[in-house]
Amino acid sequence: MSPEARPTIADVARKAGVSKGLVSFALNDKPGVSAQARTRILDAAAELGWTPNLRARSLSTGRSFACGLVIGRSTDVIAADPFFPSLIAGLEDVFSVSGQVLVLSAATPGRHEVETYRGLAADRRVDGLILTDLRAADERIALVGELGLHAVTLGRPDVDSPFSSVSVDDGAGIRRAVEHLAALGHDRIAHVAGPDAMLHARRRTAAFEDAARASGMSSRVVRTDFSAAQGATATRDLLALADAPTAIVYSNDQMAVAGIGVAERLGLRVPDDLSVSGFDDTELGRHLRPALTSVATDARAWGAAAARALLGMLAGDAVAHIELAEPTLVIRESTSVSPHPPTGGLGRH
Repeated sequence: MSPEARPTIADVARKAGVSKGLVSFALNDKPGVSAQARTRILDAAAELGWTPNLRARSLSTGRSFACGLVIGRSTDVIAADPFFPSLIAGLEDVFSVSGQVLVLSAATPGRHEVETYRGLAADRRVDGLILTDLRAADERIALVGELGLHAVTLGRPDVDSPFSSVSVDDGAGIRRAVEHLAALGHDRIAHVAGPDAMLHARRRTAAFEDAARASGMSSRVVRTDFSAAQGATATRDLLALADAPTAIVYSNDQMAVAGIGVAERLGLRVPDDLSVSGFDDTELGRHLRPALTSVATDARAWGAAAARALLGMLAGDAVAHIELAEPTLVIRESTSVSPHPPTGGLGRH
């Protein structure tokens, strides 16, 4: 066999001294193969470097052995947000050992996104999808169902859905951040949030407002697209107010890092003059000076759980709604006691 030739089941059978049928049974983990023969076949396959021929498997089963992830954000935001590489790593942790290929697309929400989903469904290019960044009355739920594809949603949609979901109560993390700042004496606080159209951004905003109200704090919310650029602009606007907040809770770490940069350029010290907390507990935030207080989530574990749930749906498992552990707040150097006595000057918005 030439170095370039791909080893086949026939090659494995010849090396192991058994029939092709027995090799097929062993490699597909079917009964009817003795333990000794199975070991000999698997050893022969490993020695030859045999891997499944996905094209042949697709022809025989009618499946593509591919799963899709369409990220409906601008490529600039995707490139700068460390959440997505971690999520993708978690998906690949599972897909790479199960014979699945991950098909990744970035699409602008709207017509381009719809065309992307329809393209993936054409000719069964994917068997299933991971749906992220759920939106209010998300039209993708019905669209994917009409296309005849399986799917798993990250979070529970606010419309009827035939799909499994994997969720994290990110509002719990925001509440912990607000309670931490209240305990430090802050009473003027702001939240730099994500877009209101996204359900997880809404949940974080609602959790922030509820926690601030429960703690008797004055609060303000500024919505962004989750990008560092808009996080910086929001910070600049907040700190220009006559009754500027003494603490800002950001909806991701990259906006928090940008906010620290803006504050320092304005001559403020973090955390002496301004306390800052982030969300996602990214590696960069841990190495800042001051190190960033942040809500810790495990995007990689979330991706792995979503991949397992999707494989379960493809195998015919019942719809399941999986709740992962609540996020925790990791307290570091970017939060400290309020620099001012309580004044109640910032109005609620």
